[in-house]
Amino acid sequence: MEKNNNEETSFEFRDLGAKVRKLRLNKGLTQKDVADKLGVTPGYISNVENSRTAMSLRVLTYYAQLMGLTLDELVGKIQPEYRESSAYNTLVSEIRGLTTKEQEKLVEMLRIYKSKES
Repeated sequence: MEKNNNEETSFEFRDLGAKVRKLRLNKGLTQKDVADKLGVTPGYISNVENSRTAMSLRVLTYYAQLMGLTLDELVGKIQPEYRESSAYNTLVSEIRGLTTKEQEKLVEMLRIYKSKES
């Protein structure tokens, strides 16, 4: 991802390692402490902190919980362009799971919603 001037929405992979190390040290934890709690090796945590490897989503999620943070707080806010495409894809996926009758009802509800917003 490109880095922009808005720190809240920017994220770079190499920044995460330093942040992971700082958070761990602020909690007074060793790499072994963190590794044991996350079910990984201390070498894995070392590699993450030195930006040699990326955390899997599972480990990233557990790490955020361990540090008392949300994923957004740990890695930065989601880029607006991704949020829009993600919402669209989620919507399409949900619609595909509906029966034809449910889809028709949803279209009717959307039309009512849009008319009230105008």
